[in-house]
Amino acid sequence: MALFDGMQPYRTLLAAVAAVLLSLAPARAEPTKADVESQFQTWVNRTLWPEAKKAGISQATFTATMKTAKLNWTLPDLAPPGFPPPKQRPQSQAEFSSPGPYFREARMQALAASGRALAEQYASTLKKIEAKYGVPGPILLALWGRETGYGKAKLPYEAIDVLATSAFMSTRQDLFTRELIDALRIIDGKDVTPDVMTSSSAGALGQPQFMPSSFLQYAVDFDGDGHRNIWTSVPDSLASMANFLVQKGWQRGRDWGFEVTIPSSVSCAQEGPDLAKPMSAWAATGIARVGGKAFPKQDLSASTMMLVPAGTHGPEFLVTPNFYVLKEYNNSDLYALFIGNLADRIAYGAQGFSAPWGDVGHMLRSDVQAMQQALMKKNYDVGKPDGLAGFKTRRSLGDWQAKNGLKPTCFPDEDLKAKLR
Repeated sequence: MALFDGMQPYRTLLAAVAAVLLSLAPARAEPTKADVESQFQTWVNRTLWPEAKKAGISQATFTATMKTAKLNWTLPDLAPPGFPPPKQRPQSQAEFSSPGPYFREARMQALAASGRALAEQYASTLKKIEAKYGVPGPILLALWGRETGYGKAKLPYEAIDVLATSAFMSTRQDLFTRELIDALRIIDGKDVTPDVMTSSSAGALGQPQFMPSSFLQYAVDFDGDGHRNIWTSVPDSLASMANFLVQKGWQRGRDWGFEVTIPSSVSCAQEGPDLAKPMSAWAATGIARVGGKAFPKQDLSASTMMLVPAGTHGPEFLVTPNFYVLKEYNNSDLYALFIGNLADRIAYGAQGFSAPWGDVGHMLRSDVQAMQQALMKKNYDVGKPDGLAGFKTRRSLGDWQAKNGLKPTCFPDEDLKAKLR
């Protein structure tokens, strides 16, 4: 024991010397952008090419396309090798203010006016597309207007650069590697050359904003020139969107839905595609179409769903399965309502929704997630507890409110934060 105690000063001295030597050693330098660019070229040759070859891409196409590909350092969510990982962005913004601004009237009117003019300009093309696919022209025009402002929106990015950058150093490398391979397939098939293949910053292509995988599955040559061209061909772009909707289940001859008034005696907690009823059954409860019009006769026996995207704080709807097909384009109730209302404005000169979007407070996504978790503990099905108020969350809230003596609003109101724990 005495010997051990005698060695302690030497050990302390050795530790101190080691610490000094470590501090004098050169720190490992972080890689530079040039280093990453070099790694990118190695990745293209050693990793990407074998995958592209396996997918059937010709070496001539691969070499010609990728020799000019470059990293785009301006893209979001990049994780360059050797660099510090991107910081998680806190969910601090108010996620659940009124949806009203999404339907800004000046914007809707401008898009509708342009859409009506284009409906006349492309009347013959739209008629042929509807005859083949069964999708009404106003729906296609509304999608076109929403996605790229009827083709006027700039697509300033070279798609191969965007996809290659994201495949090599984004937070979703596997996804973008698959999309990059599909983009090479498009070029290999001679539908478009790399210089024409422009995209958004997310790699969405052309006027319909298809990802490459969607292009391969849904794009069509409707103008008969032998190429599926969704960049400069309006017929190809519109028909491709129609083909997308049809393959997702669009029902010929049915509308997307109708704004309605729901009596207070009818619970708002009945929405969702899994609670469909014939339209006649909804009408029998006192639900009526806004404006006093009757529901179309062909819809009375057909499957229809309640939709209350802001609970009792906003417009209420009966929607057809076609509404959920529109959500396949962008999985958002508000997006599908935007398309539906814009289409009605183009087709019939309709106005905005009759009921206003009320004030639902200003909450964080984490607040809604806490409500979802509280409901789950009480055995309610809210779907995924992700802080997003989908139909399962909305109707579970309505059921919980009713069972606890509260007036159902079917929406995560701010005053529920203290009550639902």
